[in-house]
Amino acid sequence: MKKIALFVVALFISVAANAQFEEGKAYLGASLTGLDLNYNGSEKGHLGFGAKAGYLFLDNLMGTVQIDYQKTKDVPYTLSLGAGGRYYIEQNGIYLGASCIYKHRQCYDDFLPSVQVGYAFFISRTVTIEPEIYYEQSFKNHKDYSQVGLRLGIGVYLFQDQRKN
Repeated sequence: MKKIALFVVALFISVAANAQFEEGKAYLGASLTGLDLNYNGSEKGHLGFGAKAGYLFLDNLMGTVQIDYQKTKDVPYTLSLGAGGRYYIEQNGIYLGASCIYKHRQCYDDFLPSVQVGYAFFISRTVTIEPEIYYEQSFKNHKDYSQVGLRLGIGVYLFQDQRKN
């Protein structure tokens, strides 16, 4: 009975997610990083907040821009700006992302290519909870500034009005 219930829930989620990532939709998101859910060689702990906006210019393909703010114990702040993209796999909510990030700190500036794997779990027709695993590769100092971590976000997919006048 449990297997049947899980199958029905999985089927419902896949049908509900179908057609969510169509061309012409906009996206707004906010995320929380840190709380010791990431690791790099120079920081012991931090808390970060981020905002992301995107636009689905093709079905399943979104262009994104992002801004992040992080506070660590050792550094007063880190400000990051980035641009990238997401590809949603088979309309099931799993996505692959890539971006290029410019990071500014008090003591250095860095460009970091980043890759992400995440899941857009719809809790309503337009709102998602988005856990994401990411990796950022530092060109400045790989050992101390490259980072792998977990990001937890919430996203809103804005539908365009499809009615014809």
